[in-house]
Amino acid sequence: MTHDSPALRARTEGHAVSGLRHILILGGTTEARQLAAELAADPALRVTSSLAGRVAEPRLPAGQVRIGGFGGPEGLAKWLREQQVDALIDATHPFAGTISFNAARAAADVHVPLLAVRRPGWVPEPGDAWHDVASLDEAARALPALGERVFLTTGRMGLGAFAHLDALWFLVRSVDAPEGPVPPRMEVVLDRGPFTLDGERELLRRHRIDVLVTKDSGAAATSAKLAAAREAGVPVVVVRRPPVPEGVSVASGVAEAVGWLRAAGRTGVGPSGD
Repeated sequence: MTHDSPALRARTEGHAVSGLRHILILGGTTEARQLAAELAADPALRVTSSLAGRVAEPRLPAGQVRIGGFGGPEGLAKWLREQQVDALIDATHPFAGTISFNAARAAADVHVPLLAVRRPGWVPEPGDAWHDVASLDEAARALPALGERVFLTTGRMGLGAFAHLDALWFLVRSVDAPEGPVPPRMEVVLDRGPFTLDGERELLRRHRIDVLVTKDSGAAATSAKLAAAREAGVPVVVVRRPPVPEGVSVASGVAEAVGWLRAAGRTGVGPSGD
């Protein structure tokens, strides 16, 4: 599925003769949208963002957009070749591990430069009671010793890891309604960040939350829950993010990503904010 504007269609159709550099952004994050907006403003670039399609109404970035999977690393490599992609930027969610490893394999197969954009993770502050775990399954094993009323903010995917915990009550927050196995005692809040500190305080108070579960997404838009938990003395189970594939260059934000493209001669845009 592709969304584009008349101006973008003209730029896309002229790629072969105009020498436009084609940048593919694997997106879905705030950083991906910001990067697409910055790069799409450069008339020398053709910018395509790819979204997984897991959110019913995603926020569409600037430039051309495709929605849906590629069919594994082989399918992505084929797309990179056919669409004459000059650089691939993995700006997916820090926990979207499969696509990141597919991107590494595909980029290596077709010799396309690859950069991963990963926002810095959260850092505990004085007063935090964090319990680091490596997976949702490990988080589920830790919960019974920590509380009985759980605020689960890991998204709608993976709720099956908690489906056997029938002695606990869950408040689940996600953008879209959960599917598949879910905890038997559960209330769902459909909402999308950014979230305010006052709002998170009220949520913890109203639902009598005594333990929070989150992934270390590092996003400022969703970090208020950590401050609210700290104030309330609520323990937080933090699922550590998976590593970036070995050998892949990493940027911490949009400015670094633009600098990487500029240094490699793949764009003429200036630093972020210029």
